[in-house]
Amino acid sequence: MHVVSLFRPDGSANAAYLKLDLYCKGLRIDASCDLGEDARDIIRNRAGLGSGLEVIIGEDMYTNVPVVEWWCQASPYVLVKQGARYEIWQDGGAAFQAAGTQASSLPTLRKDPHFATKRGPFGANLDRSKARFVDAVKIPPEPAWYKQKTSSGKLMQRIGCLQGTYLGIYWGPRCQNWGPRGENEFCKFCTEGQNLGREEEADKSIEDVIETVKAARAESGITFVHFNTGFIDSNDYWGLFKDVVAAVKKETGLLVGVQAPPDANFSNYVKFKKLGVNNISFCFEVMDEALFKEIGPGKARRAGLKRYLDAIDFCANEVGFDTVNGEIIAGLEPVESSRRAIDWICEHGAIPTVCVFRPVFGAAYARLDPPAVEEMLPVFAHFYERVMQHGLPIGIAPNVKVSLIMLPEECRELTENPNAYKLTRTKLWVMKKAFGAWFNATVKS
Repeated sequence: MHVVSLFRPDGSANAAYLKLDLYCKGLRIDASCDLGEDARDIIRNRAGLGSGLEVIIGEDMYTNVPVVEWWCQASPYVLVKQGARYEIWQDGGAAFQAAGTQASSLPTLRKDPHFATKRGPFGANLDRSKARFVDAVKIPPEPAWYKQKTSSGKLMQRIGCLQGTYLGIYWGPRCQNWGPRGENEFCKFCTEGQNLGREEEADKSIEDVIETVKAARAESGITFVHFNTGFIDSNDYWGLFKDVVAAVKKETGLLVGVQAPPDANFSNYVKFKKLGVNNISFCFEVMDEALFKEIGPGKARRAGLKRYLDAIDFCANEVGFDTVNGEIIAGLEPVESSRRAIDWICEHGAIPTVCVFRPVFGAAYARLDPPAVEEMLPVFAHFYERVMQHGLPIGIAPNVKVSLIMLPEECRELTENPNAYKLTRTKLWVMKKAFGAWFNATVKS
Protein backbone atom coordinates (compact mmCIF):
# COMPACT_ATOMS: atom_id res chain seq x y z
CA MET A 1 0.00 0.00 0.00
CA HIS A 2 1.25 3.48 -0.89
CA VAL A 3 2.49 5.51 2.10
CA VAL A 4 3.31 8.80 0.36
CA SER A 5 1.38 11.72 1.85
CA LEU A 6 0.98 15.47 1.54
CA PHE A 7 3.37 16.26 4.38
CA ARG A 8 6.87 14.89 4.81
CA PRO A 9 8.10 13.79 8.26
CA ASP A 10 9.67 17.24 8.78
CA GLY A 11 6.29 18.92 8.18
CA SER A 12 7.12 20.38 4.78
CA ALA A 13 4.79 19.78 1.85
CA ASN A 14 5.49 17.18 -0.82
CA ALA A 15 5.12 19.37 -3.91
CA ALA A 16 4.36 16.43 -6.21
CA TYR A 17 1.60 15.16 -3.93
CA LEU A 18 0.16 18.67 -3.68
CA LYS A 19 0.10 19.09 -7.46
CA LEU A 20 -1.64 15.75 -7.93
CA ASP A 21 -4.12 16.38 -5.12
CA LEU A 22 -5.00 19.81 -6.51
CA TYR A 23 -5.86 18.17 -9.83
CA CYS A 24 -8.21 15.87 -7.92
CA LYS A 25 -9.76 18.40 -5.53
CA GLY A 26 -9.36 21.85 -7.02
CA LEU A 27 -8.91 25.05 -5.04
CA ARG A 28 -11.06 27.72 -3.39
CA ILE A 29 -10.05 31.37 -3.34
CA ASP A 30 -9.82 33.36 -0.11
CA ALA A 31 -11.12 36.93 -0.01
CA SER A 32 -7.55 38.16 0.53
CA CYS A 33 -6.54 37.21 -3.04
CA ASP A 34 -6.34 39.67 -5.93
CA LEU A 35 -6.18 37.39 -8.93
CA GLY A 36 -7.55 40.03 -11.28
CA GLU A 37 -4.28 41.91 -10.82
CA ASP A 38 -1.86 39.08 -10.10
CA ALA A 39 -2.83 36.11 -12.28
CA ARG A 40 -3.22 35.02 -15.87
CA ASP A 41 -6.74 34.88 -17.26
CA ILE A 42 -8.52 31.55 -16.87
CA ILE A 43 -8.80 30.47 -20.49
CA ARG A 44 -10.93 27.58 -21.73
CA ASN A 45 -9.29 26.59 -24.98
CA ARG A 46 -8.37 23.42 -26.83
CA ALA A 47 -10.15 20.51 -25.11
CA GLY A 48 -10.94 22.64 -22.05
CA LEU A 49 -8.63 20.75 -19.70
CA GLY A 50 -6.62 23.90 -19.00
CA SER A 51 -9.61 25.77 -17.60
CA GLY A 52 -7.95 26.50 -14.28
CA LEU A 53 -5.66 28.88 -12.42
CA GLU A 54 -1.96 28.74 -13.27
CA VAL A 55 0.08 28.24 -10.08
CA ILE A 56 3.76 27.43 -9.48
CA ILE A 57 4.41 25.03 -6.61
CA GLY A 58 7.92 24.94 -5.17
CA GLU A 59 10.66 26.15 -7.49
CA ASP A 60 9.16 25.38 -10.89
CA MET A 61 6.29 22.90 -10.69
CA TYR A 62 3.72 24.59 -12.93
CA THR A 63 0.16 23.53 -12.20
CA ASN A 64 -3.17 24.39 -13.81
CA VAL A 65 -5.44 24.10 -10.78
CA PRO A 66 -9.19 23.54 -11.23
CA VAL A 67 -11.14 26.44 -9.71
CA VAL A 68 -14.33 26.86 -11.74
CA GLU A 69 -15.84 23.35 -11.81
CA TRP A 70 -18.70 22.54 -9.43
CA TRP A 71 -16.69 20.04 -7.39
CA CYS A 72 -14.06 22.66 -6.47
CA GLN A 73 -16.44 24.16 -3.90
CA ALA A 74 -15.83 21.06 -1.76
CA SER A 75 -12.05 21.42 -1.86
CA PRO A 76 -10.24 21.65 1.48
CA TYR A 77 -7.51 23.67 -0.25
CA VAL A 78 -7.71 27.46 -0.07
CA LEU A 79 -5.50 30.01 -1.81
CA VAL A 80 -4.59 32.89 0.51
CA LYS A 81 -2.64 36.10 -0.06
CA GLN A 82 -0.38 37.19 2.79
CA GLY A 83 1.17 40.53 1.94
CA ALA A 84 2.71 39.99 -1.48
CA ARG A 85 2.96 36.22 -0.99
CA TYR A 86 0.45 33.58 -2.03
CA GLU A 87 -0.02 30.47 0.10
CA ILE A 88 -2.11 27.32 0.02
CA TRP A 89 -3.80 26.27 3.25
CA GLN A 90 -5.85 23.24 4.23
CA ASP A 91 -9.20 24.21 5.72
CA GLY A 92 -9.80 22.62 9.10
CA GLY A 93 -13.05 24.42 9.89
CA ALA A 94 -16.07 22.66 11.33
CA ALA A 95 -17.77 22.22 7.96
CA PHE A 96 -14.77 20.42 6.53
CA GLN A 97 -14.14 18.35 9.63
CA ALA A 98 -17.74 17.17 9.46
CA ALA A 99 -17.58 16.49 5.74
CA GLY A 100 -14.32 14.59 6.00
CA THR A 101 -12.79 13.93 2.59
CA GLN A 102 -13.91 15.75 -0.53
CA ALA A 103 -15.28 12.50 -1.91
CA SER A 104 -17.65 12.18 1.05
CA SER A 105 -18.87 15.78 0.67
CA LEU A 106 -19.65 15.63 -3.06
CA PRO A 107 -22.91 13.68 -2.51
CA THR A 108 -24.11 16.58 -0.36
CA LEU A 109 -23.51 19.00 -3.22
CA ARG A 110 -25.39 16.69 -5.55
CA LYS A 111 -28.58 17.15 -3.51
CA ASP A 112 -28.92 20.50 -5.26
CA PRO A 113 -30.55 19.69 -8.64
CA HIS A 114 -28.48 22.45 -10.23
CA PHE A 115 -25.17 21.32 -8.71
CA ALA A 116 -23.36 20.88 -12.03
CA THR A 117 -24.18 24.40 -13.23
CA LYS A 118 -22.53 26.17 -10.31
CA ARG A 119 -19.42 27.87 -11.59
CA GLY A 120 -16.46 29.17 -9.62
CA PRO A 121 -14.03 30.43 -8.64
CA PHE A 122 -15.56 29.69 -5.26
CA GLY A 123 -14.80 32.14 -2.49
CA ALA A 124 -13.66 31.43 1.05
CA ASN A 125 -13.01 33.33 4.25
CA LEU A 126 -10.42 31.12 5.83
CA ASP A 127 -10.13 30.98 9.61
CA ARG A 128 -6.40 30.34 9.84
CA SER A 129 -6.65 29.35 13.49
CA LYS A 130 -8.54 26.27 12.28
CA ALA A 131 -6.46 25.66 9.16
CA ARG A 132 -3.04 24.24 8.34
CA PHE A 133 -0.44 25.98 6.19
CA VAL A 134 0.56 23.76 3.28
CA ASP A 135 3.02 25.66 1.10
CA ALA A 136 3.89 29.01 -0.41
CA VAL A 137 3.21 29.23 -4.13
CA LYS A 138 3.78 31.69 -6.95
CA ILE A 139 1.09 33.02 -9.27
CA PRO A 140 2.63 33.63 -12.71
CA PRO A 141 1.52 37.05 -13.96
CA GLU A 142 -0.26 37.51 -17.24
CA PRO A 143 2.28 38.36 -19.95
CA ALA A 144 1.82 41.66 -21.78
CA TRP A 145 1.68 39.90 -25.13
CA TYR A 146 -1.66 38.28 -24.16
CA LYS A 147 -3.33 41.64 -24.76
CA GLN A 148 -1.33 42.53 -27.88
CA LYS A 149 -2.92 42.13 -31.29
CA THR A 150 -1.56 40.57 -34.44
CA SER A 151 -1.31 42.67 -37.59
CA SER A 152 -4.68 41.23 -38.62
CA GLY A 153 -6.26 42.57 -35.42
CA LYS A 154 -6.60 39.31 -33.48
CA LEU A 155 -5.86 39.17 -29.76
CA MET A 156 -2.74 37.06 -29.28
CA GLN A 157 -4.12 35.12 -26.31
CA ARG A 158 -6.85 33.91 -28.69
CA ILE A 159 -4.16 32.58 -31.04
CA GLY A 160 -2.18 30.67 -28.42
CA CYS A 161 -1.71 30.57 -24.67
CA LEU A 162 0.86 29.47 -22.13
CA GLN A 163 0.17 26.13 -20.48
CA GLY A 164 3.03 26.25 -18.04
CA THR A 165 6.05 27.56 -19.94
CA TYR A 166 5.22 26.32 -23.44
CA LEU A 167 2.90 27.83 -26.05
CA GLY A 168 -0.16 25.79 -27.01
CA ILE A 169 -1.94 26.49 -30.31
CA TYR A 170 -4.98 24.78 -31.78
CA TRP A 171 -4.66 24.62 -35.58
CA GLY A 172 -7.35 23.70 -38.05
CA PRO A 173 -11.13 23.44 -38.07
CA ARG A 174 -13.32 22.26 -35.25
CA CYS A 175 -12.97 18.53 -34.61
CA GLN A 176 -15.33 16.81 -37.03
CA ASN A 177 -16.68 14.66 -34.22
CA TRP A 178 -18.53 17.84 -33.19
CA GLY A 179 -20.22 18.28 -36.55
CA PRO A 180 -21.67 18.96 -38.98
CA ARG A 181 -22.62 15.28 -39.13
CA GLY A 182 -20.98 14.02 -35.95
CA GLU A 183 -22.73 16.07 -33.29
CA ASN A 184 -23.09 13.11 -30.99
CA GLU A 185 -19.66 11.56 -31.57
CA PHE A 186 -17.41 13.91 -29.60
CA CYS A 187 -15.28 12.54 -26.76
CA LYS A 188 -17.23 12.75 -23.52
CA PHE A 189 -14.50 14.52 -21.53
CA CYS A 190 -13.87 17.18 -24.20
CA THR A 191 -15.25 20.68 -24.87
CA GLU A 192 -13.10 21.66 -27.86
CA GLY A 193 -16.14 22.07 -30.09
CA GLN A 194 -17.54 24.67 -27.68
CA ASN A 195 -14.31 26.59 -27.12
CA LEU A 196 -13.10 27.09 -30.68
CA GLY A 197 -14.49 30.37 -31.96
CA ARG A 198 -15.75 31.44 -28.54
CA GLU A 199 -12.69 31.23 -26.30
CA GLU A 200 -10.07 31.18 -29.05
CA GLU A 201 -9.90 32.15 -32.70
CA ALA A 202 -11.32 29.59 -35.08
CA ASP A 203 -9.59 31.24 -38.03
CA LYS A 204 -5.87 31.74 -37.48
CA SER A 205 -3.40 32.64 -40.23
CA ILE A 206 0.21 31.54 -40.34
CA GLU A 207 1.19 35.17 -39.86
CA ASP A 208 -1.01 35.37 -36.74
CA VAL A 209 0.83 32.34 -35.38
CA ILE A 210 4.32 33.62 -36.22
CA GLU A 211 3.67 37.01 -34.61
CA THR A 212 2.28 35.36 -31.48
CA VAL A 213 5.15 32.87 -31.24
CA LYS A 214 7.74 35.64 -31.57
CA ALA A 215 6.01 37.76 -28.93
CA ALA A 216 5.85 34.78 -26.56
CA ARG A 217 9.50 33.99 -27.18
CA ALA A 218 10.60 37.59 -26.59
CA GLU A 219 8.69 38.12 -23.34
CA SER A 220 8.02 34.67 -21.90
CA GLY A 221 11.13 32.87 -23.14
CA ILE A 222 9.23 29.94 -24.64
CA THR A 223 11.28 27.14 -26.17
CA PHE A 224 8.48 24.83 -27.33
CA VAL A 225 5.42 25.40 -29.52
CA HIS A 226 2.80 22.67 -29.31
CA PHE A 227 0.17 22.38 -32.04
CA ASN A 228 -2.89 20.22 -31.70
CA THR A 229 -6.03 19.56 -33.70
CA GLY A 230 -9.10 17.37 -33.83
CA PHE A 231 -10.33 14.99 -36.51
CA ILE A 232 -10.60 16.15 -40.11
CA ASP A 233 -12.45 14.03 -42.64
CA SER A 234 -9.40 13.48 -44.87
CA ASN A 235 -7.11 12.43 -41.98
CA ASP A 236 -4.38 14.31 -43.88
CA TYR A 237 -2.64 15.93 -40.93
CA TRP A 238 0.56 16.41 -42.89
CA GLY A 239 -1.37 18.61 -45.31
CA LEU A 240 -2.94 20.49 -42.40
CA PHE A 241 0.27 21.23 -40.49
CA LYS A 242 3.16 21.33 -42.94
CA ASP A 243 3.03 25.02 -43.84
CA VAL A 244 2.54 26.41 -40.33
CA VAL A 245 5.20 24.12 -38.84
CA ALA A 246 7.66 25.00 -41.61
CA ALA A 247 7.08 28.70 -40.96
CA VAL A 248 7.64 28.41 -37.20
CA LYS A 249 10.82 26.36 -37.67
CA LYS A 250 12.16 28.75 -40.32
CA GLU A 251 11.36 31.94 -38.44
CA THR A 252 12.32 30.89 -34.91
CA GLY A 253 14.09 27.53 -34.73
CA LEU A 254 12.03 26.69 -31.65
CA LEU A 255 11.11 23.14 -30.67
CA VAL A 256 7.80 22.06 -32.20
CA GLY A 257 5.36 19.34 -31.22
CA VAL A 258 2.30 18.10 -33.10
CA GLN A 259 -0.64 16.29 -31.53
CA ALA A 260 -3.24 14.92 -33.94
CA PRO A 261 -5.19 11.76 -34.72
CA PRO A 262 -3.31 9.12 -36.74
CA ASP A 263 -2.51 10.28 -40.25
CA ALA A 264 -4.06 8.46 -43.20
CA ASN A 265 -0.55 7.73 -44.47
CA PHE A 266 2.10 6.82 -41.89
CA SER A 267 4.86 7.75 -44.34
CA ASN A 268 3.87 11.37 -43.68
CA TYR A 269 5.50 11.07 -40.26
CA VAL A 270 8.85 10.75 -42.00
CA LYS A 271 8.06 14.08 -43.67
CA PHE A 272 7.18 15.61 -40.29
CA LYS A 273 10.55 14.48 -38.98
CA LYS A 274 12.42 15.96 -41.96
CA LEU A 275 10.49 19.20 -41.50
CA GLY A 276 11.95 19.49 -38.00
CA VAL A 277 9.09 18.35 -35.78
CA ASN A 278 10.66 17.33 -32.47
CA ASN A 279 7.74 15.66 -30.75
CA ILE A 280 4.68 13.79 -31.97
CA SER A 281 1.90 12.69 -29.66
CA PHE A 282 -1.30 10.70 -29.80
CA CYS A 283 -4.19 10.86 -27.33
CA PHE A 284 -5.98 7.55 -26.96
CA GLU A 285 -7.04 8.14 -23.34
CA VAL A 286 -7.80 4.56 -22.24
CA MET A 287 -6.42 1.09 -22.91
CA ASP A 288 -9.72 -0.68 -22.34
CA GLU A 289 -11.22 -1.04 -25.82
CA ALA A 290 -14.83 -1.13 -24.66
CA LEU A 291 -14.31 2.09 -22.70
CA PHE A 292 -12.44 3.58 -25.67
CA LYS A 293 -15.56 3.12 -27.80
CA GLU A 294 -17.88 4.39 -25.08
CA ILE A 295 -15.85 7.50 -24.21
CA GLY A 296 -14.96 8.51 -27.77
CA PRO A 297 -17.46 7.08 -30.26
CA GLY A 298 -16.24 9.28 -33.10
CA LYS A 299 -12.63 8.49 -32.34
CA ALA A 300 -13.46 4.78 -32.33
CA ARG A 301 -15.32 4.99 -35.64
CA ARG A 302 -12.80 7.19 -37.45
CA ALA A 303 -9.59 5.56 -36.24
CA GLY A 304 -9.96 2.90 -33.56
CA LEU A 305 -7.63 2.07 -30.70
CA LYS A 306 -5.36 -0.16 -32.80
CA ARG A 307 -4.67 2.66 -35.26
CA TYR A 308 -3.53 4.88 -32.40
CA LEU A 309 -1.25 2.21 -30.98
CA ASP A 310 0.16 1.44 -34.42
CA ALA A 311 0.91 5.14 -34.96
CA ILE A 312 2.76 5.37 -31.64
CA ASP A 313 4.79 2.27 -32.43
CA PHE A 314 5.64 3.47 -35.94
CA CYS A 315 6.71 6.95 -34.87
CA ALA A 316 8.77 5.70 -31.92
CA ASN A 317 10.51 2.84 -33.72
CA GLU A 318 10.53 3.65 -37.44
CA VAL A 319 10.80 7.44 -37.64
CA GLY A 320 12.96 8.57 -34.72
CA PHE A 321 11.46 11.80 -33.43
CA ASP A 322 13.22 13.28 -30.41
CA THR A 323 10.28 12.04 -28.35
CA VAL A 324 6.96 10.34 -28.99
CA ASN A 325 4.10 10.46 -26.49
CA GLY A 326 1.03 8.33 -25.94
CA GLU A 327 -1.51 10.19 -23.86
CA ILE A 328 -3.95 8.64 -21.41
CA ILE A 329 -6.37 10.07 -18.86
CA ALA A 330 -6.13 8.48 -15.44
CA GLY A 331 -9.48 8.24 -13.74
CA LEU A 332 -11.43 7.26 -16.85
CA GLU A 333 -10.66 3.57 -16.47
CA PRO A 334 -9.62 1.21 -13.65
CA VAL A 335 -6.16 1.74 -12.18
CA GLU A 336 -4.84 -1.56 -13.52
CA SER A 337 -5.90 -0.62 -17.04
CA SER A 338 -4.05 2.71 -16.77
CA ARG A 339 -0.97 0.86 -15.52
CA ARG A 340 -1.26 -1.50 -18.48
CA ALA A 341 -1.39 1.48 -20.86
CA ILE A 342 1.74 2.94 -19.26
CA ASP A 343 3.52 -0.39 -19.65
CA TRP A 344 2.55 -0.70 -23.32
CA ILE A 345 3.68 2.83 -24.18
CA CYS A 346 7.05 2.44 -22.45
CA GLU A 347 7.66 -1.01 -23.95
CA HIS A 348 7.23 0.49 -27.41
CA GLY A 349 9.79 3.24 -26.84
CA ALA A 350 7.38 6.13 -26.29
CA ILE A 351 6.81 8.27 -23.21
CA PRO A 352 3.41 8.25 -21.52
CA THR A 353 1.58 11.50 -20.98
CA VAL A 354 -0.74 10.90 -18.04
CA CYS A 355 -3.52 13.42 -17.41
CA VAL A 356 -5.89 13.39 -14.46
CA PHE A 357 -9.54 13.25 -15.47
CA ARG A 358 -11.09 16.68 -15.00
CA PRO A 359 -14.90 16.87 -15.29
CA VAL A 360 -15.18 20.27 -17.02
CA PHE A 361 -18.22 22.43 -17.74
CA GLY A 362 -19.91 21.58 -21.00
CA ALA A 363 -18.48 18.09 -21.32
CA ALA A 364 -20.74 15.05 -21.39
CA TYR A 365 -18.90 13.87 -18.28
CA ALA A 366 -19.22 17.22 -16.47
CA ARG A 367 -21.44 15.72 -13.76
CA LEU A 368 -19.00 12.96 -12.82
CA ASP A 369 -16.75 13.12 -9.77
CA PRO A 370 -13.03 13.70 -10.19
CA PRO A 371 -10.83 10.76 -9.16
CA ALA A 372 -9.53 10.46 -5.61
CA VAL A 373 -5.85 11.12 -5.08
CA GLU A 374 -5.55 7.77 -3.30
CA GLU A 375 -6.49 6.07 -6.58
CA MET A 376 -4.10 8.22 -8.61
CA LEU A 377 -0.98 7.77 -6.47
CA PRO A 378 -0.19 4.19 -7.60
CA VAL A 379 -0.76 5.17 -11.24
CA PHE A 380 1.72 8.03 -11.14
CA ALA A 381 4.28 6.14 -9.06
CA HIS A 382 4.09 3.33 -11.62
CA PHE A 383 4.46 5.93 -14.38
CA TYR A 384 7.78 7.19 -12.98
CA GLU A 385 9.09 3.70 -12.24
CA ARG A 386 8.41 2.41 -15.75
CA VAL A 387 9.87 5.44 -17.52
CA MET A 388 13.06 5.16 -15.49
CA GLN A 389 13.31 1.39 -15.93
CA HIS A 390 13.13 1.84 -19.70
CA GLY A 391 15.65 4.71 -19.69
CA LEU A 392 13.36 7.01 -21.66
CA PRO A 393 14.52 10.60 -22.35
CA ILE A 394 12.47 12.63 -19.89
CA GLY A 395 13.08 16.20 -18.76
CA ILE A 396 15.57 16.86 -21.56
CA ALA A 397 14.08 19.87 -23.36
CA PRO A 398 15.05 23.26 -21.88
CA ASN A 399 12.38 25.29 -20.09
CA VAL A 400 9.46 22.98 -20.83
CA LYS A 401 7.24 22.91 -17.76
CA VAL A 402 3.72 21.64 -18.33
CA SER A 403 0.87 22.78 -16.11
CA LEU A 404 -1.83 20.38 -17.35
CA ILE A 405 -0.10 17.14 -16.38
CA MET A 406 2.33 15.55 -13.97
CA LEU A 407 5.61 15.40 -15.87
CA PRO A 408 7.29 12.02 -15.35
CA GLU A 409 10.26 13.55 -13.54
CA GLU A 410 7.84 15.32 -11.17
CA CYS A 411 6.44 11.96 -10.07
CA ARG A 412 9.69 10.91 -8.41
CA GLU A 413 8.48 12.17 -5.03
CA LEU A 414 5.35 10.03 -5.35
CA THR A 415 7.38 6.83 -5.15
CA GLU A 416 8.37 5.07 -1.96
CA ASN A 417 12.07 5.36 -2.84
CA PRO A 418 12.75 8.73 -4.54
CA ASN A 419 16.51 8.11 -4.40
CA ALA A 420 16.35 5.12 -6.75
CA TYR A 421 17.71 5.18 -10.32
CA LYS A 422 20.65 7.43 -9.47
CA LEU A 423 22.66 6.37 -12.55
CA THR A 424 19.70 6.94 -14.87
CA ARG A 425 19.05 10.34 -13.33
CA THR A 426 22.70 11.27 -13.87
CA LYS A 427 22.51 10.23 -17.53
CA LEU A 428 19.38 12.31 -18.01
CA TRP A 429 21.10 15.32 -16.43
CA VAL A 430 23.98 15.00 -18.91
CA MET A 431 21.55 14.64 -21.82
CA LYS A 432 19.65 17.72 -20.66
CA LYS A 433 22.83 19.81 -20.59
CA ALA A 434 23.87 18.63 -24.06
CA PHE A 435 20.43 19.18 -25.57
CA GLY A 436 20.22 22.63 -23.99
CA ALA A 437 23.56 23.61 -25.50
CA TRP A 438 22.40 22.40 -28.92
CA PHE A 439 19.14 24.32 -28.63
CA ASN A 440 20.84 27.56 -27.60
CA ALA A 441 23.17 27.25 -30.58
CA THR A 442 20.35 26.72 -33.10
CA VAL A 443 17.45 28.87 -31.88
CA LYS A 444 16.99 32.04 -33.93
CA SER A 445 15.50 34.36 -31.36
